[in-house]
Amino acid sequence: MAIAYTILGVLLLAIVIAIVAAWRVMVWMPGRKPRRNAMPPLSDREQQVREWLETDLRALAEEIGERHLQGRYSQLIDATALFERTLTDAGYAFQRQEFDVDGRRVWNVETSLPGSADAAPSLVIGAHYDTVPGSPGANDNGSAVVAGLALARLLADSRPRHTIRFVFFVNEESPYYMTEAMGSLRSAESMRDRGESLMGMIALETIGCYLDAAGSQRYPVRWLGYLYPTTGNFVAVVGNVRSRRFVRQIVRGLRRAAFPCEGMAAPRFLKDIFRSDHAAFWHCGYPALMITDTANFRYRHYHTPQDTVDKIDFDQLARLVVALESTVRDLTRCE
Repeated sequence: MAIAYTILGVLLLAIVIAIVAAWRVMVWMPGRKPRRNAMPPLSDREQQVREWLETDLRALAEEIGERHLQGRYSQLIDATALFERTLTDAGYAFQRQEFDVDGRRVWNVETSLPGSADAAPSLVIGAHYDTVPGSPGANDNGSAVVAGLALARLLADSRPRHTIRFVFFVNEESPYYMTEAMGSLRSAESMRDRGESLMGMIALETIGCYLDAAGSQRYPVRWLGYLYPTTGNFVAVVGNVRSRRFVRQIVRGLRRAAFPCEGMAAPRFLKDIFRSDHAAFWHCGYPALMITDTANFRYRHYHTPQDTVDKIDFDQLARLVVALESTVRDLTRCE
């Protein structure tokens, strides 16, 4: 009997150690969590960003609207013209990564801030610009696209040590996800094939919804609600276990900038962690993560005709962009 109790004790200890180790690897994140209700009024810089965001999103989601290959091809092309014009006005030179899908020419739009250190790994910041049929895509993924454009504007005069690449991807939505028609997969494969070293890739994905109501945040599996908040007033920084160092760097930066965020280096069996362009970079062996408001786990207008500009929390989105600016400057050692 004593031997049985000893074995049981050892097993229980092993289970506890395994749970603590898993929590340390996947859930623990650095930095102090800021509170949404302690947010100050927008600074002058944040107010400027807010104006950019709203102007660009109205152009993208209202004037252009749905943008996809299932009957809205011209709108898909119009969206790229908006990005290219905005980047040019900010002083960037852009390039297209063009390819054909079902007999039609589509492309990613890319620009970069060259780093001063030739051998230093690059940082990629990306967002997909297509929508599902039937939705104007203000939050999915217009919020992320205009945030990427605003971030590029803020960093335009910077001199980073590490190259910063901004990429706007075509064809993230079904039926193109993780096929050769997916823009981010084309981009990641191109970087891999030319041997480019990356510190990581940030996919901005559906980042415009913030709710203060109790119970407004849901999760793909119930037990995550015991580890993370059930009020949807934060962004989630989601990576895989191999990207955990990069996830922690981003969480630390956002929390240092006083933006509410939660992070997870998630196991592969949580299939929802693959739902954006970062998964294409995982496929090519790069560290990558998604910054998201968690989409349908918070935002009830996800993939519907009601995904419109009036649903976007522009104040909080502006705060996120400025917090990302600070985080990116630290990561890439901007002068």
